[in-house]
Amino acid sequence: MRQNIVMIHGMWGGGWYWEKYKKFFTEKGYKCHTPYLRYHNVDPKAEPDPRLGTTSLIHYAQDLEDYIKKKGFNTKPIIVGHSMGGLLAQILGARGVASALVLLTPASPAGIFSLNFSVIKTFWPILFKWGFWKKPHSLPFKNSVYGMMHLMSENDQHKHYDQCVHESGKAATEIAFWQQAAYVDESKVKCPVLVVAGKKDRITPAAGVKKVAQKYGAFPKDYKCFDKHAHMVVCEPGWEDVAGGVWEWLKDTQSKTDGI
Repeated sequence: MRQNIVMIHGMWGGGWYWEKYKKFFTEKGYKCHTPYLRYHNVDPKAEPDPRLGTTSLIHYAQDLEDYIKKKGFNTKPIIVGHSMGGLLAQILGARGVASALVLLTPASPAGIFSLNFSVIKTFWPILFKWGFWKKPHSLPFKNSVYGMMHLMSENDQHKHYDQCVHESGKAATEIAFWQQAAYVDESKVKCPVLVVAGKKDRITPAAGVKKVAQKYGAFPKDYKCFDKHAHMVVCEPGWEDVAGGVWEWLKDTQSKTDGI
């Protein structure tokens, strides 16, 4: 029986940016699912749905849990989350709907301080707009490149950015200001957890990602920091190295589970 992997995208993204990972893991025998978060499966050039601005992490997480339940999987899926999707994966892990979690350069849950100069510089155009906490927002191209895409070629930067959509101001606020929606009770996460950091990551710095790993007891054994990578480990040059590391971990984890 093929294992199911549910891949959760991050801010401004969509299921489209899992293309490389989906192909990689499908070829390894997994069945991959790449849902879009609420109000994200839209034309990037269109005006955002005004309801997006007040959409909470709670809404995203509930939609994803409903998605998993409606799929009717015979066994709990592996959940792979990137960036904000990594935080949503943690929330789902605490709800007991995953057989394993893979957190790729994840956003930190409430209680973990990961703010530094590069994070502030990336989000600066958003954080200093009045009412950002209740409005849809997008990140200017230069900030996206600085914070997330600086290891990608210029052509790939534009191609990626042109597919990005608006994001929820409320969700961003919940993450930035440690609101209750971003809290995760680590004692409820019973499944294996792999945490991946990029040493050159400017928006979810490796130091903060390491703390996420420590929260779930994944450090040091189930924590990987890739020296030549930044935030977009799902598609930046050398993504295969990260995907390969995830695959090896999943194989090892599955073999241990089967042996119990």
